[in-house]
Formats: sequence, structure tokens, C-alpha cells
Amino acid sequence: MTESSQHTSKPQVEVEASGGDDNKSARRGAIFIGVALVGYIVYLVVTGQMGQFWAAMSSVQAPWLLAACFCMFLYLFFGIVAYAIAVWLDPNSPVGIRDLISVEASGIFFGNLTPMMMGSTPAQIYRLTKAGQNVGEAGATQFTRFIVYQFGLVAWGAILLLARMPFFAERYGDMTLLCVFSFGGHCCILLGIFAVALMPKTVTRVAHCIINWLERIGVSATKIEGWRTFVDGEIYSFSEKFKLSAGHFSSMLLTVFITMLQLAFFYLVPYFLMLAFGHHEVDFFSVMAASAFVQLLSSAVPLPGGTGGAEGGFALFLGHFFGSASTAGYLLWRLITFIAPTILAAPLLGLKSAHNESIHARWDRVMRKLGREPQTPSAPTKPHPTNAVTVDPRKHAQKASGTAKPAHKAYVRQTGDGIRVSPSALNKKKHPKSR
Repeated sequence: MTESSQHTSKPQVEVEASGGDDNKSARRGAIFIGVALVGYIVYLVVTGQMGQFWAAMSSVQAPWLLAACFCMFLYLFFGIVAYAIAVWLDPNSPVGIRDLISVEASGIFFGNLTPMMMGSTPAQIYRLTKAGQNVGEAGATQFTRFIVYQFGLVAWGAILLLARMPFFAERYGDMTLLCVFSFGGHCCILLGIFAVALMPKTVTRVAHCIINWLERIGVSATKIEGWRTFVDGEIYSFSEKFKLSAGHFSSMLLTVFITMLQLAFFYLVPYFLMLAFGHHEVDFFSVMAASAFVQLLSSAVPLPGGTGGAEGGFALFLGHFFGSASTAGYLLWRLITFIAPTILAAPLLGLKSAHNESIHARWDRVMRKLGREPQTPSAPTKPHPTNAVTVDPRKHAQKASGTAKPAHKAYVRQTGDGIRVSPSALNKKKHPKSR
């Protein structure tokens, strides 16, 4: 690839800037979380726990605190790596590494500041379109990543529930049922996404039935038409992208492994915080299970950042591990896993890759420098420019010279839908040979 091609501007996809509502929701979420944090500090002062808090903070061991911060950094790092694998599968993808950092930052920022992280997915799709993908490709990339992340949550939840559920059920009784219900909710989400990916025809029919019912009860025609267009285009686009990714079984398996590793580092943050407060007798696996239960509980609370669920879950499942340092432990845990990533993600939202070379091409170049054969996708991927027309040069030459017999391999291809029309076959149907 020439130097000029490496530094050309990225292709931009014109999409409606629908992030206005997300921005407003994020601002409201930031205000709400700030008020909740101030309220918690006032509560500590009023109840006389500030002295206990400062006493616990004075005994913190810095190396273990840095280890907890490093675990959170690895959680964010492996999130970017998982996206990079998804993008690497498409040799023509214009999305670069710095674009992916911005995509991950968008998910963290808007997800943390909106109820139940609802702002995460639209923000990441929008950021992928600004990096050069069209809306269908961006949605498919995001939802494929979402499937793997949900699978990781469900897998870890199942492992930790089976391993430590008796311990927590004995200690907390029926309260642990909240985690079971939340786990069931994540399972339903995963099954629903798999249905869209593997049964697009059935899902499209069901969606059209729902849309027709909404039309009959008086929903505006503009909304109905928009929903029909979305269903007809995006469901099949997502299904095709997911099947393409699943066809690269080794890459998909690697993504699942990286996601499991990513979540493991997130669940380890409270463990290292306990070590920072001098609690070396805690059970490693029980702390991971408690951390997973807190995440399951907070994800079910329809407030920005899971406010209320995070505090209650921490006090319920992790508080007894911290003992007298539970207040300081909570504030440090919330700072490391939520407040600091949200603040640090803000300046990364506009980060862009400076060149248009795909991650796949850059990887192949590195492999060549190392003397190894570059890998090629097992299935051909479609070029990004939609409605591109490909004509065999021999056909063009024959038309110019006036010859009547068309070339055998001539075709016109619309790359967006993968439709191939053979002129010769079309002529045969119009003018059957006389016998």
C-alpha cells in the first residue's frame, strides 16, 4: 500500500445525528450520579462514619490499590482487543485502532450515564459509522460484540452461581433470588439475540405482525414506515454479519476467551481492594462470585450507573468481606470501576485513526515482516462501497469491438446485497434457442 493511500481521509457515512437524546440523557445521568454521591457523603457525615472512613483510608496499602486499578485497565484493554478481532475479520474495514478506543470509550461514557446502559449501543454504532462503516455493518459489528459480551456474562454467572450459590443462600437467604432473576434476564436477552441471528425470517415475520398491530391501533404512518424499513434491512444484515463472524470459529472462540478474561479482571477489583485494606484471609473465588452478583443486581436497576443497586449489592454481598473498611472499600470500588472510567472516557470520544488502512492489512504487514504467511478470511467479505458495479474488462472490450458473444464470466454485482446478474443468462431466458 502506497504512502498516499495510507493517509487518505476516511470514508464518512452520512447518518442522522441521533445522539441528541443520548447526550441529554447522559447529562441528566451525570447530574443524578453527582447528587447521589454528594448525598452519600452527607450521609457519612451525619451518621458519624467519616472518622471510620478516614481511619480505613489511612491504612490502605498502595501496591494492592494499584493492582486493583491495573485490573480495571485490563478490563478496558481487553474490551478494545475484542472489538479489534471483530473488525479484523473484514479485510476492507476502515475502522482503525484509535477508532476502536473511541468506540469503547463511547460505550463506557454513555452506558454509565444512562439507565441500564441503554445509551451504550447507539453511541457505539454512531461512532462506528463516523469511522467509515455503514449503518448496517456498524450495527452488526456492535451486536455481534454484544452477543459475545452477554455470553460471557451468562457463562461467568452460571459458573459462579453453581460454585458459590449455597454459601450466599445460607448467609443471605431469599435475597440471592434477585441475582437468580437478573441472571435469568440476561439469559433471555442472549436467547433473543441468538433468535435474530439464526432465525431472521421468523423474527422478521413476528416483527411485521407487531408493526401491523401497532398500525391498526393508530400509530403514526411515519413511525410505522420507519420500523418496517429497519426490520426489512437491519435484521438480515445483522444475521449475515453474525454468521460471517461465526464462520471464523477460531476467531470467535478467541473473542469469547478474551471477553471471559475481561470480565474476570473486573470481578477481581474488589479482591485486590480487600488486600489493600489488609484482609488477606478472604476466599478468592467467593469474592469473584460476590462481585458478579453485585453486577447482576445493579444491571437490573433502571437508574444511571445502577445507582441504588450498586450500593445495595455491595453492602449485601461484599460488605462483610471488608468489615470495618466497607465504607472506604465501596467508595474506592465505585471510583475505580465507575467514576474514573467515565471521566477518563470523555476526552477519548472524538479520537480518530489518522489513516484508512484496515487492521487486517496492518496485521498482514506485520506477519510479512516476521516472515510468516498472512492469514486470509475463510469466506469472502463484501467491499464497503455499496451499489458498486463490477464489470469484467473482457466484456467491455468485446462491446467496444462490436462482437456479439458475451464473455462467460461477465456479471454486474451490487455489493450491498450480494446480487449477481449474468447478462448472458438473462438473454437466454428472453430469447430461447430454437430447436
